[in-house]
Amino acid sequence: MNFGEHVFQYCERGTDTALWAEPLNAISNAGFFLAALIFWQCLLWRPQEQRNADHYLLIVLVLLIGLGSLAFHLFATAGTGLADVIPIAVFMLVYLGLALNRFLGVPPGWTVFLVLGFAGLMAAAAQVHCWDGGMGLAGTVAGSKTCLNGSMYYLPALAAMIVIGMLAAERHHKAAPYVLAAAVVFIVSVLLRSLDFAFCDDVVIDGRKVGTHFIWHLLNAVVIFLLLRATLETGVKEVPATESEPAPVPPPVEAVPATDALKESPEVVSAGEAAEPESEPEPEPEAEPEPEPEPEEPEPEEPLSEAPEPEAPEGDGVEEPEDEAPPKT
Repeated sequence: MNFGEHVFQYCERGTDTALWAEPLNAISNAGFFLAALIFWQCLLWRPQEQRNADHYLLIVLVLLIGLGSLAFHLFATAGTGLADVIPIAVFMLVYLGLALNRFLGVPPGWTVFLVLGFAGLMAAAAQVHCWDGGMGLAGTVAGSKTCLNGSMYYLPALAAMIVIGMLAAERHHKAAPYVLAAAVVFIVSVLLRSLDFAFCDDVVIDGRKVGTHFIWHLLNAVVIFLLLRATLETGVKEVPATESEPAPVPPPVEAVPATDALKESPEVVSAGEAAEPESEPEPEPEAEPEPEPEPEEPEPEEPLSEAPEPEAPEGDGVEEPEDEAPPKT
């Protein structure tokens, strides 16, 4: 590899070899420095026991990402291209190991194994090239280029963010919202990086074709800050206990006339116990003794009197015939 060979990979540079051929792509790297400084201030606001060496290592890596990318967009050589991609790769591997171990509780041995597998996956993705009507490994067809303008290299990182964010959310980890938000922003960022040449003629500023690569820098600064902010969250959210469902109300029971041996049916008893599982039966009030009835005085007996003879009813105007005397013989 000739480290001094010029690389023309983005719309804004075109085929210009000048130092300031990519002003927007160079200036937009300020977003990485800003993300590192803001996170550093957030870290200083935390108590000393919540800070560790991993936080400072991530800050240094982000600063190196900004410096490497700035050098590449100023000089645009193969050597500065390595200075651009190597800090990004190291940051992804370090952050993946931290996220697996701290957010998901993966043991250290399995964490190392998964990080090595992820590194191999990134290397394989970088070897995928595309040409008109086909896709395959590098060197298969002469003149082939990396797919999606080199964005295939970042697809494993996108997949890792989505998977880790969803698993952390399932465990109610406090870092999950930041990781998932970073994944959403990264989807847009990768898309704009891939479409840099496709929109080269459409995005023009002061008569210069600038493309969309500078937006990739700005959005990636947001992604990195969200990922850094997630490392400040430890533990899981307190999930409020679900309220128990109210006991079913027993159906109304029709009134039954009182009898000497009145008993409740088993259905009523079970419904009452289900409605009040914790209530203790109240003691029944003692019945007050009923006052003894006073003896009644006997009433004086009235003397019996002979019933009066019924009077003959007065005539109603009809005279009864008198008995005729028997005939004389």
